[in-house]
Amino acid sequence: MATHPAGPARQGPSRLVPPAWLTAGLRPASAPIPWAAVARASVALSAPLAVGLAAGQPAYGALVSMGALSGVIGDTADSYRMRIFNIAVPQLFGALGVTLGTLVFGHGWAAVAALTLVALVSGMISSIGAVASVSGLLLLLNAVVGAGLPMPGPWWKAPLLLTLGGLLVLALTLLGWPLRRAAPERTAVAAAYRAVAALYEAAGSDTYDAQRQAVTASLNQSYDLVLARRAREHGRAPTQVRLLAQLNVLIPLVEAAPAAHLRARRHGPVHPSVPAAVRDLATAVEEGRTGSPRLELPEPERPSEKAVDHALRHAADVVHEADPDPYNVDDRLGRPAALRVRVRRTARAVLFSGASWRYGLRLALCIGLAQALVSLIPVPRSYWVALTVTFVMKPDFGSVFSRAVLRALGTALGLVLAALVLSEVPRGWWDIPVMMLLAALIPAFSAKGYVFQTAAITPVILLLSDLLNHQGFGLVLPRLYDSLIGCAIALVAGYLLWPESWHARIGDRLADAVADTAAYVTLAFAAPGAPGRTGTTAESGAGEPGTAEPRTGATATDGDRGARLRARRALYRDLSTVRSEFQRALTEPPPTGTRASAWWPLVVAVERIVDATTAARIRVDHGAPPPDPAEVAAVERELREFAEGLRSSETLVEVRSDLPGDENGVLAPLRHEVRAARAIAGPDLG
Repeated sequence: MATHPAGPARQGPSRLVPPAWLTAGLRPASAPIPWAAVARASVALSAPLAVGLAAGQPAYGALVSMGALSGVIGDTADSYRMRIFNIAVPQLFGALGVTLGTLVFGHGWAAVAALTLVALVSGMISSIGAVASVSGLLLLLNAVVGAGLPMPGPWWKAPLLLTLGGLLVLALTLLGWPLRRAAPERTAVAAAYRAVAALYEAAGSDTYDAQRQAVTASLNQSYDLVLARRAREHGRAPTQVRLLAQLNVLIPLVEAAPAAHLRARRHGPVHPSVPAAVRDLATAVEEGRTGSPRLELPEPERPSEKAVDHALRHAADVVHEADPDPYNVDDRLGRPAALRVRVRRTARAVLFSGASWRYGLRLALCIGLAQALVSLIPVPRSYWVALTVTFVMKPDFGSVFSRAVLRALGTALGLVLAALVLSEVPRGWWDIPVMMLLAALIPAFSAKGYVFQTAAITPVILLLSDLLNHQGFGLVLPRLYDSLIGCAIALVAGYLLWPESWHARIGDRLADAVADTAAYVTLAFAAPGAPGRTGTTAESGAGEPGTAEPRTGATATDGDRGARLRARRALYRDLSTVRSEFQRALTEPPPTGTRASAWWPLVVAVERIVDATTAARIRVDHGAPPPDPAEVAAVERELREFAEGLRSSETLVEVRSDLPGDENGVLAPLRHEVRAARAIAGPDLG
């Protein structure tokens, strides 16, 4: 599959068409509106204002609403337990941030140095995970606000009021916990079953790859939710034991899908009773149905059909089991590591990661420049410059370049709405209904994209800021100038000065995935009882990367099957991350975006190699003759050479690979996918 550069630009009006990296961010996503979050945001941000006005302290109400705004932005999890972490933990960092900012308020260069150091710490901890990322964001945001706005004394009052706002959002979020305690996890597991049903329906068709990606995303979400609240002692949480068992038995069905896809391409689609049975299991999971399952499946003949039949019947037995033995649950996908182990891994990852230090230094440089600029140029209340830098430089929001442009556009749109509010609505009790409406727009617009989220948040922050400093309509134009300055600083100091931003070696992460795929091929066909290799990304993670104890020196038989399951899950999760990174790179301007589009077919090719390996292993497990070890070694060697080639070149060069072997053997489809990947060619982008 060759990718060629676009031809010369056509003459005429087409030259005025905006670039794809920009239009991609301007198109609203098709995500549904989270109505429950809309209602929570409306109440959480307007109620404190009403209380503050009634008590004669509107500034206090504004601070509580600011804390609630942070909670609304961080309320992105599905599980109730994860919501506690997503909202409560960042609030603690936010309280620390505003305290530090308040202590250096009005201290000139001491404030510059303090905020630069806070930015370094914020950037480094943001690389840990989702909760740490939001925590780092609030640490820096609140430090900037505390250093830029006068806060009511004494020093502890502002952090207390901000924390109260976050706790209000948390309390509103947890209102449904007594009635829907495990509902989010159960819904996620049922959705994973439905995704697998759609995968079997797509077997043999061109939509199979897209549906497999949907299955990977659904499994990732399900395991994140279930493992996040899983206790060390299974017996203490029988509901979670059952959900975990139901989720784990779905993995053999996912493993059998590539073999079913290969069989469907040769002999016709999968029998409709198979996806229908999987959907019935999804309903049973959702409803908590138990009893004896009744499956009406055709008699299996080929190895792939036997694999599907066996996996489906086993899943039906587990799904309908009322009380699984808590100490006999299929645990091959791993159990969360002890807290001290995870803390040690996290600290090591932050302190010794080059990527963590690079991002921390980039953010610190940008914040330092922003604060130094506003210290040298007497612009009142220009904390907005550093706020803009913080949002634009957020590591998991997408491309820095496109975010800077979209941030400027979103701010401009938000300021139009803010101008109407500040000029036409009198301050006082009219702020309450206005805030209810503006706050409701935040979760509704956040689901549509970054530019829309920015447009929704901007008028809310301006209205709250006006309640603190009483500048009225005079806030509008300075905030626009500050936003443009912040975007410019992020573009120059956070993007152009770092060659890795605009001259990124896109193939490095993909090369790691190819190397792990080579290790997975060897692991999949290791002789029974042979020691399993360790050390690669795919092999060392048990269950989900970073959550479970690695098992080294595993032997074959059931232990090897567990190692294969863990390796495959870790590899697909890693490929999902690679796909997300490539999609992010596609939003960059040339040459990064152009190079990413040329390399994109390789991501799909590597996923197909993993599928073909799994299909071959499943066929061997159900009666097909095993491959010659020399044939397996040749495939692994070809993949490792492939990985080294990706690391050593920024261009795609076609390689003709000769992989001899039995054309009727189980590895024939795998060899075909490897040859197809090596034959992908691209333009000279160097």
